[in-house]
Amino acid sequence: MPRVAIRNLSRPLENNLVVGMCAAFGCRLRGLTFRRALAEDDGLLMDCGRASRYDSAIHMMGVFFDLGIIWLDERQMVVDCGLARRWVSVLAPTAPARYILEVCPGRLREFQPGDTIEFHEA
Repeated sequence: MPRVAIRNLSRPLENNLVVGMCAAFGCRLRGLTFRRALAEDDGLLMDCGRASRYDSAIHMMGVFFDLGIIWLDERQMVVDCGLARRWVSVLAPTAPARYILEVCPGRLREFQPGDTIEFHEA
């Protein structure tokens, strides 16, 4: 799985954030299920291929830890953020999103709706 470095152009991140990138349906479906932990500088960026509320919904079945979720539109602007509790079945953004960034819950404070995010191969 390729890795990408995440940068918030609207406010500096407190620490580096380098995450796995997946676009294939199977990779997005699996997400972070069955992992036992997530390091603070790690996560997952999923590309849904198009902006949609339905396609960017996530499930937490099989995820053993809480996640911070940041939804981005096609311009890589944050459209919604939320805390996903382990084993809660489904969450969806309030606006259509193309990208889903899953991080440790403590990193949520580094992102707000309206922020512009940049990512590039690490």
